[in-house]
Parts: sequence; structure tokens; C-alpha cells
Amino acid sequence: MKLKNIAATAAIAVAGFSALTTASLSYAQNAEQFIPLLVYRTGQFAPLGIPWANGKQDYLKLINARDGGVNGVKLTYEECETAYDAAKGVECYERLKGRGTGAAGFDPQSTGITFAVTDKAYADKMPIETLGYGLSQSVDGTVFEWNFPLLGTYWTAADVMIQDIMKKEKGNLKGKKIALVYHDSPYGKEPIPLLQKRAAKDGFTLSLFPVTPPGVEQKSTWLQIRQQRPDYVLFWSAGVMTPAAIREAQATGYPRDKMYAIWWAGSDHDVKDLGDGAKGYNAITIHNSAARDKVHEDLKKLVYDKGQGTASDASEIGTLAHTRGMMISMMQVEAIRTAQEKYGKGKPLTPEQVRWGFENLNLTAERLKALGFGEIMRPVQTSCSNHMGADWARIVQWDGKKWNITSDWYQSDKSLIDPLVKEYAEKYAKEKNVKPRSC
Repeated sequence: MKLKNIAATAAIAVAGFSALTTASLSYAQNAEQFIPLLVYRTGQFAPLGIPWANGKQDYLKLINARDGGVNGVKLTYEECETAYDAAKGVECYERLKGRGTGAAGFDPQSTGITFAVTDKAYADKMPIETLGYGLSQSVDGTVFEWNFPLLGTYWTAADVMIQDIMKKEKGNLKGKKIALVYHDSPYGKEPIPLLQKRAAKDGFTLSLFPVTPPGVEQKSTWLQIRQQRPDYVLFWSAGVMTPAAIREAQATGYPRDKMYAIWWAGSDHDVKDLGDGAKGYNAITIHNSAARDKVHEDLKKLVYDKGQGTASDASEIGTLAHTRGMMISMMQVEAIRTAQEKYGKGKPLTPEQVRWGFENLNLTAERLKALGFGEIMRPVQTSCSNHMGADWARIVQWDGKKWNITSDWYQSDKSLIDPLVKEYAEKYAKEKNVKPRSC
């Protein structure tokens, strides 16, 4: 009798476990994680914004098509048009932040919008991913708990540009003149503090040339540059401002091989219509711009060949802005995946849980290869105090038909960058009454 009871009890336990497992699997299959997509397909930066937005959305489509989501959790998303306007960006943020279990973090796709939502994100406990842009001091995770300027900031970019120029000048910039032509906005002004530090250290003269948005008219700026004859021009632009500047440089006779553009002004669409007119134009990049990898092959096969691509033409796959958009979504997805390891596989996560994932990313060379990004980018690991993770960058140059890599990988000079980050982070903490956390 006892044996029968034991057997019956075991049978009930097995049936219960089976039902629980089936229910768990069903839950995972029906679970969804919402990712908001702030974009600017219209406005002054649309030429950059469109392929960038396409890349972000395409990677999410690929994860759903290839992997069935993240451990069974389907990725859902909605685009919200900002036209690169901070007020519209805040509206998008407020409308989308509470979807599902809470938005899995925002890529504002604008430095101005990042400035506008940073205080809100702190109050809302919402992660903000700013790959290659945003507030440069937000590298400091002790103060900026919710901001993640992954892979590099405008300070690290400016520093690498100066390093490459220094190499060309055989290690001596004393007496040289360097100009910064920049979009007159929070975005364009970001590199100025770092460049002022480097000018004082390296002995070059820094001249500043703000350009009123949208930047289509730059004739007076480039006439001043022709008069002052700087040895190099650093260029902080995006969208319609970029080809306008290259045309003016050509018209005034300023050599394009003396120009260094930030990564948002160094995409295929910026130069392809100019051809030889842009020949020699340099840009900094946070990924291996010449490389195509398995992620591109997977995207074409599993998304575009099935008529589900976001871009109108599969030829956009592999272009700089599109690849960078995919990188942004990839790191968002990996933050979700990392967080699931702690909070439960197959479960949709809260924004606060995803934040933990961003802070504990560890994308090794092996992991990047498995994701199909091994040839595209370098390994990156974040931490409580370091929300950038890594700042590898290199220089590419336009030869009239394509981009060519012209430098090895650089990293910024930490003896300059780290004190600047500390200074500005402490200033922010004092102004906003933020108590730095202990790491």
C-alpha cells in the first residue's frame, strides 16, 4: 500500500513538473521585450539618420528571425520620429518608457536629446545607451549610473585625431594651427574641452568655427579658413552639413587630406556622390569600416532575401552607418542577454534589470565572433565605474570610390581623458545634487 502511495505521489510530482515546464516554455515563447527606437528619418541629419535607424531595426529583426528572440523572449519595437529635435525626443521618451515591462533602454540617437533625458533617466531608472556620442563625462559610472557611452566619446575621438596628426607631424605640433569646424549645438561643442587641453599640452593653436544648423551655407566659414590657413581641420558634422563642407573645402582649395571628420561625418552617403571631390578626406571610426562579417550574411539571408529588410535595398548592408546601427542594437540585445543570466532566462526584464546588463557586458573576441561581429569591432567590457568599456578607434580615408583603413587601432590618452572625466562628472554631481555611488 505504501509503495502504491509513493508511486502515485511520484507520478503526480512528475506530471506537475511536466506541466510547470510546459507552462514555462509557453511563457517564454509568448514573452516580449520592448525596445524603443528613437530615429530621425527627417530633418537636417536624415542622410545619416536613415541608414542608422535601418541598421538598428534590422538587427532586432535578425535576432527574432535567427534566434527566436533572446532565450525565447521576442523583441518588439516601435520607432518614434524626433527629426533630431530635443523636445520631440523627450516626447518620444515619455510616451515609450513604460511599454511592456518597461523600455529596455533608450538610444536617443542625439547628443541634444541625451542631455534632455539624462536627468529624467536618473529619476525613472532608465538606461540610456549612447554608443559613440552623448555626454563625454558619463563614462564615470559612479555619477552617471544610467548612462552608457559605449565604445567611445567625443573626447576620446578628438584625442585619437590629434594622435594621428601628431604621428604625421613626427611627434611635434608646436606652432601648428588646428581648426575645429562644428555644428553649433551640444553635439558639436562636446570635443572643445579636450582640444583645449591638448592645445595647451602640445603647443598648437586651436581656432573654433561654429556653423549654424543645418549647415548648408558655410561659404563664410571656409573663406576664413582659407585666410587663416590652419594646418588641419577637425570636423564635427552630420547629415546635410557634411557634403556642404567638403564642397566648400574643394572650392576654397583646402586639401581634403588635412580634414579629420568625426564618425557621424564619415559615412558612405557623405562622400559617394562627391567621388574624387572628397578624395583624401579622413574620418575616425569605432569599428573596422572595411570589414564585412557573418552578421551581414545572416541579415541578407534571413531578413532581406525574405523581403523583410528595413532598407529599400539590400545594398545598404555593410555601409558604415547601417553597420553602426546594428552595433548599437547588438549591444542592447547583449545587455538584455547578460541581465537574463542574473534575473532569469526567458523572462522579460525591467529597465533597472537591463541596466545591470549594460554595466556587466563582457564581449570577448570569441563572443563577438559567435555574434558575427568578430571582424567588425574590438572586445569591450564594462564595469560599475567604467560605462564606456573600451575606446578603440582608427582612421579611414576616402580614395574617391571607397574607404580605406590608414591607421592601426588607437586608444585615447588616459592621462588627459581621465582627469577631464573626473572634473566634469564631479561638477555635474554637485550641480544636480547626485551622490556618487561606491564601486
